[in-house]
Amino acid sequence: MSAGTGPSYVFGRHEPATHVLIHVSDPHFLAGGAHLGGRYDVAENFARTLEAIRTVHPHPTAIVVTGDLADLGEPDAYRRLRAAVEPIAEELSAPVIWVAGNHDERPALRAGLLDLEPTEQPITGVWDLDGLRLIALDTSVPGWHHGDLDVAQLAWLAEVLAEPAPHGTLLAMHHPPLPSHLPLFDILELRHQDELADIVRDSDVRGILAGHLHYSSHGMFAGVPVSVASATCYTMNVARPSAEVNGMDAAQAFQLIHVYPDTISHTVVPVTDAVTGDYFSEAWLERMAKLTPEGRLDAFSRKPGR
Repeated sequence: MSAGTGPSYVFGRHEPATHVLIHVSDPHFLAGGAHLGGRYDVAENFARTLEAIRTVHPHPTAIVVTGDLADLGEPDAYRRLRAAVEPIAEELSAPVIWVAGNHDERPALRAGLLDLEPTEQPITGVWDLDGLRLIALDTSVPGWHHGDLDVAQLAWLAEVLAEPAPHGTLLAMHHPPLPSHLPLFDILELRHQDELADIVRDSDVRGILAGHLHYSSHGMFAGVPVSVASATCYTMNVARPSAEVNGMDAAQAFQLIHVYPDTISHTVVPVTDAVTGDYFSEAWLERMAKLTPEGRLDAFSRKPGR
């Protein structure tokens, strides 16, 4: 499928991605459209994010939202989030994969977003996305903010991963199996990581998608890349000294995931109204497409005067 809104141009060694996913995290919706902490207009910030998602790709494989869907787990918050997302998802013909976070309440999430019985059962699932398998894990712990995976969920994951998928597997979870450099964040980290690593290692898992941190981060876990999407509600100002890091109503972003046969790329997409240049226009791409590979190198790669 095309990685842009127009024709697919292949100028380099890689063919277009086989799958393109949207990775969004931490909307933190509130009932009645209330502002988070009386300060952050999370609904408006998410609306701007959805508008950016509409333009970044015409038909993504899926939209994955990795937790903290609501801030207080209120039923009306889930209704509002669903009403905001479903029309865009329908327009893009993309399934929405909801992942539970520590701020979510399982009964209200199950009823409000999944039309399931409002129980405390973990919210997990498996999706076959044209041969790419996505597994949603539930790292939330009812009544607590740290993350965990119990014996039953780990056993279920091992059973699912016993059979490889044609394009491999992505795991989606809220708490990332990564360290945070921010003080005290380790209190809220994911527990039983060693047990998870034993299952993931040597499986067909190609990547782990997570949220929770409110800033973009990347790392490795059991030999698998981990990509943390920043929040849509507010982000952590990590430019400040670590002991003074606090939230700011800026730098909201989501990630655009391109899956290729031999690699996966994660592009941070800023949600911003910044003025953008128009050098790389559709007309410019068409001119490049008409040139030979050598001609394109000469037109675009050669430095002036050399």
